[in-house]
Amino acid sequence: MSKPIASFSLDLDNKWSYMKNNGAEGWEEYPSYLSIFVPYILELLEELDLKITFFIVGQDAAFEYNHEYIKMIADAGHEIANHSFKHETFLHLYSREELEDEIDRSHTIIKEVSGREPKGFRGPGFTWSETLFDVLVEKGYTYDSSTFPTIIGPLARMYYFRTSKLTKAEKKERKELFGKFSDGFMKLKPYFWKLKDNSRLLEVPVTTMPLFRTPIHLTYLVYLSALSEQLMVFYLKCAIYLCKLTRTSPNFLIHPTDLLGGDMIKGMEFFPGMQISSQKKLAIFKKVINIFARHFELVTMENHADGLMDKNVKDVMIDKKIT
Repeated sequence: MSKPIASFSLDLDNKWSYMKNNGAEGWEEYPSYLSIFVPYILELLEELDLKITFFIVGQDAAFEYNHEYIKMIADAGHEIANHSFKHETFLHLYSREELEDEIDRSHTIIKEVSGREPKGFRGPGFTWSETLFDVLVEKGYTYDSSTFPTIIGPLARMYYFRTSKLTKAEKKERKELFGKFSDGFMKLKPYFWKLKDNSRLLEVPVTTMPLFRTPIHLTYLVYLSALSEQLMVFYLKCAIYLCKLTRTSPNFLIHPTDLLGGDMIKGMEFFPGMQISSQKKLAIFKKVINIFARHFELVTMENHADGLMDKNVKDVMIDKKIT
């Protein structure tokens, strides 16, 4: 009997984007750790015989010094997807014209550099809107993965604001960062957004623990491991059990900071978990992958989406009050 699938994706957020969202000085110089991280993660994924989806920020693709690293990802056989151009966590406030420009700029440069045409999109900070979905459909995208059905988004945002150097105006722009409490009640399984003119877009939410709606992405697991590695393993196994019980195919999210510690990159001390060594994070990642692999076939989001498109995924009307 074949295993159910679980898709894995990595948001390739760069050092400058973390600094920008924290209000740290110097982000405008676009400091990068891609030269360190990309060869590191590709070697690791090859060792694990794992293909994943990389959500690329267009601004990074626009810099010539990043071209070889983005091409390395594509050449290694991983899926290339779109993570916006400027990595703003408030795309839901953009006009249609601004969204069209944002998607077009990012799409064009990512395709040019990688040689792959993005078919999937994820909004930075899980930002989304009906207008964004309309634009993605118009541009020929197959799926979106910007929703994060968790109840603890406001708590994460509160902590983030308290530890950041953002101005009041910047905090106001990011007032829906990580989502609202009501997002925790959104659908956890994939579905189609039913949009204008009867068009539709496949939504593959970032998976949270069924029933409890708490995060299970790697950032959260690394955080739990700092308290107790046994607790982290127990928590993950509970999440996997509930996913299998509810027939939820996980969409598991990774960030560079889940694998990079302060011993590998400097200037990121403000970000939680950077005091944990890269070696320990690596061990945690391998353990998490091995646990998932016992229960699921691990695939890219493109593979996940293609399988869903062949099935009768239930249509869901978008909530007009959200937009």
